[in-house]
Amino acid sequence: MFDNLFGNIQQQQAELQQKLSTIIVEAEAGDGAVTVQAGADQHIENIRIDPSKLDLNDREQLEDLMLVAVNRALELAREKAAAETAKLLKDMLPFGGFGDLPKP
Repeated sequence: MFDNLFGNIQQQQAELQQKLSTIIVEAEAGDGAVTVQAGADQHIENIRIDPSKLDLNDREQLEDLMLVAVNRALELAREKAAAETAKLLKDMLPFGGFGDLPKP
């Protein structure tokens, strides 16, 4: 009875991970001095540095901007992953989720 209630969870989880790896978010720091792209599967895809917007001799500034941009990108990636996971769970649950259950 419950075998197909949630469908093939392992397959759906694998499909979700594949989808998350294709979702790319972007964040910046220092008014575009550092731009980071991250996948919703929590990997850093790319880091760009615009040397015209910072002093390359100021290593501490560059490190701080990179840290801010990476953290922003990873936060956006987590938000996208959470949204996709919620969407998957809603599709898996009967009645489109618990929020749609009839009220007594």
